[in-house]
Amino acid sequence: MGGLWGLLLLIGWLLAQGTGSGVWLLLMPAIGVAQTAYTYWNSDRLAVRSMGAIEVSEAQQPVMYAVVRELSAAAGQPMPRLYVAPTMSPNAFATGRNPQHAAVCCTQGILQLLNRRELRGVLGHELSHVYNRDILTGSVAAGIAGVISSIATGIMWFGGGRDRRDGNALVLLLLALLAPLAASLTQFAVSRTREYDADHDGAVLTNDPLALASALRKLETGVAEAPMPQDPRLEPVSAMMIANPFGRVKSLFATHPPMAQRIARLEQMAGY
Repeated sequence: MGGLWGLLLLIGWLLAQGTGSGVWLLLMPAIGVAQTAYTYWNSDRLAVRSMGAIEVSEAQQPVMYAVVRELSAAAGQPMPRLYVAPTMSPNAFATGRNPQHAAVCCTQGILQLLNRRELRGVLGHELSHVYNRDILTGSVAAGIAGVISSIATGIMWFGGGRDRRDGNALVLLLLALLAPLAASLTQFAVSRTREYDADHDGAVLTNDPLALASALRKLETGVAEAPMPQDPRLEPVSAMMIANPFGRVKSLFATHPPMAQRIARLEQMAGY
């Protein structure tokens, strides 16, 4: 996270050098904070809307309600709103700026794929994201990465300063090529770290690490057989999901750790 902020400030400093105006040193952090605040404050509505999810009642999803109510009570936290997304691609995510404004969403596919014990493991994982404030962490990472990518695009279109022969302008143009890649890789690394922690804390909350391990095995196969479409609207919420919704991605560019490593960690927790 510090690396992302440092990269943003470096771009601001180079813009200040290239344009002769120090306002960029203030403008870059301000844009980053504004983007992050908007994404974080509206994270639940943005995520649910992008999935076309519908809020469900206890009569519609009694098992989901019973499991979430049990785990919320065990954690001493309020009951979140529950949603179901109309897709057969098996997945789940939790979002919201804090436990009082949280939402948990399951797809129709995951509700059909998993048994109750496995679903309990998945929901424990998702609730742990909320309790660990991972939505804040992810919003900051995504917000700053988005600002960096947007600025880099602008630099490529409009150049690096008043004099393109100036060394700072050349450095700025080079940074425009490398900064989005660096920002994305850092964002992905943050996301993978939070997934490992949610696996661990969710297994502690449910006191059943093998249930989540079993669910992850099914999800790996299920997502590969029924991946979600590569829709740009789904990109922001994809990092929140328990499994990469687009199928297998090389680990360097993945928002999720390899399933085999996650399962191995959970089995180690269980003493296997």
